[in-house]
Amino acid sequence: MAILEFLVTASLALIPSASALLAFPGAEGFGRNAVGGRTGSVYHVTNLDDTGAGSFRDAVSTANRIVVFDVGGTVQIDTRIAVSKNIYIAGQTAPGEGITIYGNGMSFSNANDTIVRYIRFRMGKGGDSGKDGITIAEGSNMIFDHVSAAWGRDETFSINGPVHNVTVQNTIIGQGLETHSCGGLMQSDYGISLFRNLYIDNKTRNPKVKGMNDFQNNVIYNWGGGGGYIAGDSAGQSYANIVGNYFIAGPNTSVAAFTRGERQLPRLSSFQPDVSENFYDSDKDGTLNGSPLCVETTCYSDMDIQQTRFDYPVPNRPMAATDALTYVLKNVGTNFPVRDEVDQGLVAEVQSFGKKGELISDENASASTTTGPVKTAATDTDGDGIPDAWEDSHGLNSRDASNAMKISESGYANIEVYLNSLVPSS
Repeated sequence: MAILEFLVTASLALIPSASALLAFPGAEGFGRNAVGGRTGSVYHVTNLDDTGAGSFRDAVSTANRIVVFDVGGTVQIDTRIAVSKNIYIAGQTAPGEGITIYGNGMSFSNANDTIVRYIRFRMGKGGDSGKDGITIAEGSNMIFDHVSAAWGRDETFSINGPVHNVTVQNTIIGQGLETHSCGGLMQSDYGISLFRNLYIDNKTRNPKVKGMNDFQNNVIYNWGGGGGYIAGDSAGQSYANIVGNYFIAGPNTSVAAFTRGERQLPRLSSFQPDVSENFYDSDKDGTLNGSPLCVETTCYSDMDIQQTRFDYPVPNRPMAATDALTYVLKNVGTNFPVRDEVDQGLVAEVQSFGKKGELISDENASASTTTGPVKTAATDTDGDGIPDAWEDSHGLNSRDASNAMKISESGYANIEVYLNSLVPSS
């Protein structure tokens, strides 16, 4: 009865419509219908300053904007940045090696209908003590795609609270700084989708899940003694799909892929998942030779394993765990315009299949994160965020700034059509 009540409550909350316009082609999961700044205006990030006109902080401080980048490189921030509602952060527009936000954390709490693509958020030891790299404590309808998140001082990417309909896909969540060194909490009763992500070099919480969660086609590498996937381990019911993921032990791995769970009479456990086709390579021998986990509590800890998958919005193209690993290694993180040195190093660790990887307490143990500025943005005469060449070749007027926010036949604003053309559908 409890599970029926939970799913009815969730369905009446904010489960997105399958027929609504996707945030972008390839958007999936609970957050797939985020609107972003579609009815607002375009804002150009023109410098790498922490504050002031043309800065990233200023760009996300006012609601209903599509944020494009005329500059690439690293924005070093001294204090945390809070993102407003209806923001589309279009990191795929940044020239050079793309854009990195470094030095402190980001809050997306109440940043309803936000779209975040192709950007690196790396907090570092200089960030606020006890704070997350990325945090969401409340809000609804958000999607994070091809993000690279690292070096959180508490959690690296954490969702915890009354948060409705969020997707994190194709994203790296790695190298949470010790002593805490956490991937993050993923705890909401109202829908979190985690698809094709890489959790790497986090001592614990890779992730820690509670509530309504869909965890498919992820890769988890070199978790530490605090645990890989942590199931519940706190009050409240959880209903999760755990499907087609690949767990690979690394040098710091000393516990099984799944830990905690809990027994709560009269049922076996308050954590009730459907589990299927999850692989585990535990031998750290430099060769990929994992095998499927048994569908028993001996492999998944104290869970009340279900026989039927929860009817959540699934990936467009579900993969076997081995195919998901190949896809993630090729595509995860901010890989456009290029995958930077930090992310290249993390992917190389996974490809060592157990031989390389470490838990770090200082980002200086990783590759450098400071680059830029690079200003090679294409000519945009009317300043509407769409280069002249693209407008001219698509029947728009490159001297009429109002073109950008006009809604095209596709339902997207013209600038969104341009942004979607820059990168493949995820």
